[in-house]
Amino acid sequence: MAHVAAWKKELVNELAQNMVEYPVVAIVDLHGIPGQQIQSMRAGLRAHAALKMTKNNLMLLAIEEASKKRPGLEVLKDVVHGQCAIVATDLNPFKLFKQLEATKTPAAAKADEIAPFDIVVPKGPTPFGPGPIIGELQKIGIPAAIEAGKIVVKKDTTLVKEGEPIPGPVATMLPKLEILPMIVGMDLRAAFDGGAVYHRDILDIPEDYYSTMFATAAFNARALGISIAFPTKETIVPLVAKAFREALGLSISAAIPTRENIEMLLAKADVQMLALASAAGYTNDSIAARLSAAAATAVVDSPAAAPAETAKDIEEEDEEVSEEEAAAGLSALFG
Repeated sequence: MAHVAAWKKELVNELAQNMVEYPVVAIVDLHGIPGQQIQSMRAGLRAHAALKMTKNNLMLLAIEEASKKRPGLEVLKDVVHGQCAIVATDLNPFKLFKQLEATKTPAAAKADEIAPFDIVVPKGPTPFGPGPIIGELQKIGIPAAIEAGKIVVKKDTTLVKEGEPIPGPVATMLPKLEILPMIVGMDLRAAFDGGAVYHRDILDIPEDYYSTMFATAAFNARALGISIAFPTKETIVPLVAKAFREALGLSISAAIPTRENIEMLLAKADVQMLALASAAGYTNDSIAARLSAAAATAVVDSPAAAPAETAKDIEEEDEEVSEEEAAAGLSALFG
């Protein structure tokens, strides 16, 4: 530092002080951002951050100086290259990344810039009327024609593939077609917080990523606890409910009557009775008549008091089923 000019020393000291005082220090890429836009972005960050731009060697000196009080900060030196700046802030790295992403805006492409995606001119009318510009469009490979007093593009046309340099004539024409393929804004390269370095690939995640991940983990853990019958505050209620359902199912299967299953057992017996009657050749009408007759017989003092016709019907229907068949049916019903 002995041979460094006084203003440079002051600037390095200011940068180092910011990096020590603020909990989060980040290096951001400013490549291709117009100066006016940088000033606007700086104003937007002023409430929570200090953004400083200077020569890279001065930033490296400041990082080295600040790392004496904040060990680990020196790892940011690896991402200081090209056009960049230091941001010292009280925002956590994820919030800072999100705020910087919000500053990005579409911009026109310059000649020989690399296309970030396939640049496609869509089929349809253009804002141009008939004129010499139709020749310029055709010259760069756009199939243009005049229809209804407008220049139209005859089909979707890919001018530049992703990753390829954008030719000068194409770069000139794209803004006229209202196509702005470039994204301009502060690009966070890395952020230092609490001894850890967060790179872009870590910070560039959906806002609800971690909350969704924890919710999924909690759901899976609860499901596992229920599956292995492990009682906890979260699993005890569903475990008791599961045990009740299984006990109820077992009691119905074994025909053990309880207060909880008696209606289901009777319904099951009724279904089995109807199935047995159907197998024996009774129709639904004859089954209903037989049950009605049996009910009427049950309320009188003696079988002789039953109407003669009903008793006769029952006797005739009884003759259709042998004693062995009746016994087998009762055994199937209640066994």
